[in-house]
Amino acid sequence: MRVRYLTTTLPYVNADPHIGNALEFVQADAYARILRLRNEDVFFNCGTDEHGQKILQAAERAGQDVRTYVDHYAEEFRKLHAALDLSNDAFIRTESEKHYAAAEEMWRRCAAAGDIYKKSYTGIYCVGCEAYKTEKDLVDGACPIHPSLVLETISEENYFFRFSNYQEKLLAYLERPGVIVPEWRRDEAIAFVKGGLEDFSISREKKRLSWGVPVPGDEDHVMYVWFDALTSYISTLGWPADAEGKFQKYWEEGTTLQMAGKDQVRFQSLMWQAMLMSAGMKNTDQIFYHGFINSGGQRMSKSLGNVINPHELVKKYGTDATRYMLLRHVHPVEDSDITWERLDEWYTANLANGLGNLVARVMKLAETYLTDSVAPVDTALPPPLEHEKTVNAFRFNEAMDMIWARIQKADERMAAEKPFAVVKEDSERGRAVIRALVEEVALIARLLAPYMPQTSERIQRAVRENRKPENLFPRLA
Repeated sequence: MRVRYLTTTLPYVNADPHIGNALEFVQADAYARILRLRNEDVFFNCGTDEHGQKILQAAERAGQDVRTYVDHYAEEFRKLHAALDLSNDAFIRTESEKHYAAAEEMWRRCAAAGDIYKKSYTGIYCVGCEAYKTEKDLVDGACPIHPSLVLETISEENYFFRFSNYQEKLLAYLERPGVIVPEWRRDEAIAFVKGGLEDFSISREKKRLSWGVPVPGDEDHVMYVWFDALTSYISTLGWPADAEGKFQKYWEEGTTLQMAGKDQVRFQSLMWQAMLMSAGMKNTDQIFYHGFINSGGQRMSKSLGNVINPHELVKKYGTDATRYMLLRHVHPVEDSDITWERLDEWYTANLANGLGNLVARVMKLAETYLTDSVAPVDTALPPPLEHEKTVNAFRFNEAMDMIWARIQKADERMAAEKPFAVVKEDSERGRAVIRALVEEVALIARLLAPYMPQTSERIQRAVRENRKPENLFPRLA
């Protein structure tokens, strides 16, 4: 049995979950479910990143104790996991004791390798990224990711990680086939390394930032949030103690996959991998980078009022409809544009009038004219080969398109063969067509299992009981 480890990045808990978080979670969950259908042993991790300057400032603006603040938002992400029907095996919080122990051990190992040193430094700092920027990182003098934020020039004494020691090793790592998906993100990472690596700051003075993991042996400093947060990918497995053997099984001996947004290439594929090299541990086998979601041609922001909250999506459309729209109508690697108007159109055309209408019509005929139920297709079977190829490349939208092509063909068969009319004139021939359509509905349910698990089960139950189910996708008010 193949052993697999899969993790999302850990979202910052300085605000409510947004639709980009939901996209990453649902992509990861669908992939984890597919791996399990292949009878693979999967450990699927999610969690929350709870340290750093942005979080401290957000808590202060809210007039709250920072621990109370992060507890609240960590719970909001837990609620989102339930709302999206995620099947994750762990939820790691960076404010947990076991994570502190792992972050401190990572520091000690990198220090023992000679890769941590202290120096005074003056740099341009983006609070939004929680990172120092060089002039080559800026666009028109601003951070390209947070152009509305005013960059700060900060002078302080920090600990640094010897990133420059790992240029050749990182280039060798990036030469591995499939180490980054899509391929052009790998090209981006290689170009960054070849442009020269600068050592990066991994601490903040406690007098300026008190909220974080303490630096071992120096009570005046806390760890830079990225050094701390990246270690969560192994702290969730119980590293360094590894009392249950999960780290050895899933990380050291298993195949590891991380999912992240396209702005994470430097952190996930370079900084984190250099830290693992320094600590003497195996590197991540593969990292998949998804695109961003915009709305109305603009990046989502609270100030523009175009932010789409995933809890609102679930409230309006339901869990599986939300999963459907994220997996089929959001491009897996390119940026996508979503508006409430488009969401309504997709829901109505493809779910209410599409899948929902097909299942209702077929199963009403079955309930009326078939005396016994059709044996349902085993939803525990792995996906067909053509689906495997698209999913292995993380092309979830194409896999969903294949399913909806079957739905369309079944609709066309209904229109062409008219079983509702034929069965009244030729009972045997009409029932044969109805039975074939029920078998197709059952197959569609099997294919939907990793993407829309609740809908899949409802259809399968209807097939087993030979009855029309309650409306799968109610009309929008």
